[in-house]
Amino acid sequence: MPAPILQSSPLAGYLASKVDIDAAIAETLNSGWFILGQQTKTFEKEFADFVGATDCVGVGNGTDALEIALRACDIGPADAVLTVSHTAVATVAAIELTGATPVFVEIDPITFTMDPECLVRTIADYHGAGRNLPRLRAIIPVNLYGHPAALPSILAIARQHGLRVIEDCAQSHGATVEGRTTGTWGDLAAFSFYPTKNLGALGDGGAVVTNDAALASKVRLLREYGWRERYVSAVPGMNSRLDELQAAILRVKLRRLATDNDRRRTLARQYDTHLAGAPLGLPVTREGVTHVFHQYVIRTPRRDDLKEFLHSRGIGSLIHYPVPVHLQPAYRGRLFSSATGLRETERAAREVLSLPMYPQLTEKEIHQVGATLREWATTNR
Repeated sequence: MPAPILQSSPLAGYLASKVDIDAAIAETLNSGWFILGQQTKTFEKEFADFVGATDCVGVGNGTDALEIALRACDIGPADAVLTVSHTAVATVAAIELTGATPVFVEIDPITFTMDPECLVRTIADYHGAGRNLPRLRAIIPVNLYGHPAALPSILAIARQHGLRVIEDCAQSHGATVEGRTTGTWGDLAAFSFYPTKNLGALGDGGAVVTNDAALASKVRLLREYGWRERYVSAVPGMNSRLDELQAAILRVKLRRLATDNDRRRTLARQYDTHLAGAPLGLPVTREGVTHVFHQYVIRTPRRDDLKEFLHSRGIGSLIHYPVPVHLQPAYRGRLFSSATGLRETERAAREVLSLPMYPQLTEKEIHQVGATLREWATTNR
């Protein structure tokens, strides 16, 4: 029986650069420096250059990156932050870690990202709620599945209302809008380097990116106890540092990121060809956007049946995300959303399915997945 076709494969990403990664690890071990050394400093410079930003600050993970970015904007218990419910729970958890209150905005059913019209409506509804609510201070648009949110529109709305914008770029390394890379639109941006990301470490890692020197300085303070000088905290901070081994690995993998993203787009086009005409909702790339296909996400009302069928044929798939944050036990019934509700968010959670997507997939494997999906579609018309 052939090996299963998995949804993602961090091991494959490692093997693709094994010689260079092993050499980078050996160099770091021999240096004897493991926290905030030259590897981290160099990676921060290289990643900032890749994104097109002036500053990058390496931190422990993507959740910390969001929390630190919010705290750098002085957002805390008296404040509220607009975001989406169709996201990894980390987005919302980071807001609450600052003491701030999440406020949910409906998504665009085509891209699954924040709908700017719904953002306007939610702000109006929030201001008109007639309750003693925390003040709105920021928006976190999530660039989901590798497709950017409607960042130009969201930024314009934010400026109109005096709100900060912090991009959640955990799934959009290298994606662009109007030729401008995600991570450079907002006041700050948070990246994750979890192993399955387009740029993934061999463990946890994250970064905050900004073009604002003052904010960058605050982020650097916050990531290490608020230290300007060692052992003396100028402000209350935390411990969230990108370690030298992960920085060394990320430096190697960053060299391949543009090529890997191109490969993901090629695989997505092959999926599109194989699935043309099938009764499935396929990914759409908005005009002016460069998609990096962190996930290739299809949708169907018979999602659970399809997932089981793929599994029976040795094909892995995942659901990103099966329960909207606002319906999860930890959050249900206690957070604000527009009076019109989050119907598209809840429908997406019932219908989305992520197919195998990583650069080492072969055309033969894509063909097999496509043929299996067509077989399912034929028997379920």
